[in-house]
Amino acid sequence: MNPSPTVFSMSAPPRSVIVGTAGHIDHGKSSLVEALTGTHPDRLEEEKRRGITIDLGFAFLEEGGVNFGFVDVPGHERFVSNMLAGAAGIDIVLLVIAADESIKPQTREHFDICRLLGISRGIVALTKADLVDAETRELVSLEVADYLKGTFLENAPIIPVSAKTGEGMLELKRELQELAAQVPGKDSRRHFRLPIDRSFAIKGFGTVVTGTLISGSVAPGDQVELLPQGDHLRVRGVQSGGRNVEQAVAGQRTAVNLSGIEHTAIKRGMALVVPERFRASRRMDVRLQLLQSAPKLKQRSKVHFHTSSAETIAEVRLYERNALQPGEDAYGQLRLNDALPVLAGDRFIVRQFSPVVTIGGGLILDPLARRPLARDASRSEFLGTLENGTREGILAAMLVRSPFGLTFAEIAARMNWLDAEITEAASELVKSGQAKQLTSDPLFLLAAKDFERLRTKLADTIARFHKENPLLPGMPREDLRASLGRRVKQVVFRALLEELVSQKKLELAGELVRNAGTSIELQPEETRSKDRIEAAFAKAGLAAPSVKEVLSQLTVEPKRAEKLLQLLLRDKSLVRLTPELVFHRTALRQLRDSLQEYKKAKGERISVPAFKELAGITRKYAIPLLEYLDRERVTRRAGDERVIL
Repeated sequence: MNPSPTVFSMSAPPRSVIVGTAGHIDHGKSSLVEALTGTHPDRLEEEKRRGITIDLGFAFLEEGGVNFGFVDVPGHERFVSNMLAGAAGIDIVLLVIAADESIKPQTREHFDICRLLGISRGIVALTKADLVDAETRELVSLEVADYLKGTFLENAPIIPVSAKTGEGMLELKRELQELAAQVPGKDSRRHFRLPIDRSFAIKGFGTVVTGTLISGSVAPGDQVELLPQGDHLRVRGVQSGGRNVEQAVAGQRTAVNLSGIEHTAIKRGMALVVPERFRASRRMDVRLQLLQSAPKLKQRSKVHFHTSSAETIAEVRLYERNALQPGEDAYGQLRLNDALPVLAGDRFIVRQFSPVVTIGGGLILDPLARRPLARDASRSEFLGTLENGTREGILAAMLVRSPFGLTFAEIAARMNWLDAEITEAASELVKSGQAKQLTSDPLFLLAAKDFERLRTKLADTIARFHKENPLLPGMPREDLRASLGRRVKQVVFRALLEELVSQKKLELAGELVRNAGTSIELQPEETRSKDRIEAAFAKAGLAAPSVKEVLSQLTVEPKRAEKLLQLLLRDKSLVRLTPELVFHRTALRQLRDSLQEYKKAKGERISVPAFKELAGITRKYAIPLLEYLDRERVTRRAGDERVIL
């Protein structure tokens, strides 16, 4: 993105840590970031003119082998949604409290947000320390310490600082370095995901998006997918820390130069991800926690939903209760107005619909949740497994609730596991007998109990077919598959059939399926009736009688008579041209011989009248017979005549 030439260093990059500011408006967050980094994070003209941060600002500091990326967020209550967009991926919160004002409303809201997002490390910067005396400093420090009791910042250092005089800056940097050493490293092997918080264009380079790289890595030349719309794009260049890099990894503030799209088509809240892995969602199961200061949250309440850099309106559906009291938490489902790119394990914030204040937040457990059912009594137990279970336990619980099986893609999109993690969990379930792996590439799993249930159903269906149709040789394969229901995938049906055949319980006869060893044994009366049917059509030659007429003269009931006819058709003793027009094979063979003799004597072309005379039949039989001969490639139509082949 920088037009000047860049020399790439092959040495290991410094460790990356994201520091987010939080605090009330005009408590000096931006000035503090500038004093630490030398860069003022306010980038908009309106911000500079008004002297407040409206949107997200960014600055970088390399200190002691650590590359600190600072996300400066607005403190004004009107811009808390912008603050939330910058909170994703924060490793350390820098809680900024002015010494001359102490704790204010946005201090509390920002800090609540940090707690709800699961941030666990931070420092308190007591800014504008030069404006108050020592006694006031001490009083404010005590007030802050009391406010932070019982929170993740209970034992955090409270450092008086002054952006104006430089007081406390060295101590603040030392504390930041100590905390940075405690931040666990990000795993860049996980799948690439970059929530987008800015999109703009640079002349000569095109579209650029920025965000905190939550997981994975990205490099020039990579193919990425833009969610929620699913556009596939190419990465032209990557920057981190204000410099061009060969690769950006998880935990870094990252700018990505994209080709194939205008920057106006990309909005905050979208995400770049590894292609064909994740899906946007409108319905998710969550654990929802309400703040002590929040009002009661009723069933089906509308809220403002925020996760990473995305926001929309959501409806709350609580499980096993009709309301959530202040300070309580519960499992529930959120139904979003807009599809958002979210994953299991993501944290979120909810704000009251009106007036708009932060009331709670929580953890996404199932980003692709199904619609709740009235009989779905085990939903909370299932969500407890998703929240606290092992991978094997989670996958087993998912299979129990997926009676028609799970594909690799479905598991990956819902759980955000690596390929090896999915394969390992699946292997453990197969070893323990809890699951059947029907295919390996791609993986398809079915709970062992569901496989057994469907296998029993399939075997019972065949047995019932034979009982109801003793004169038929077997059940058509596709009819058998349809009997299991449209939700049973072809891969499941094939596996069921293969197992039953391998166990010699079923056998295949072309496209028919039957019980192993099945044979048709006719009763004497049935044998006589079958012979009478064949004799009637053989005697008639090409002047075939109607099927109804022949069957009506039998002593067996109509259904059995029809099945005897089917036996003759299957054996090809008879050939059916239309529902009511059946011929004996001998008559058809003789007709073919007659046509060949006609061809030798009179030429290869024959008209319909000549064909009628040759066969000794009326037009009623002639046209269906000629169409049959065309299909059998004995003749070929040429205008009003036929060419004998």
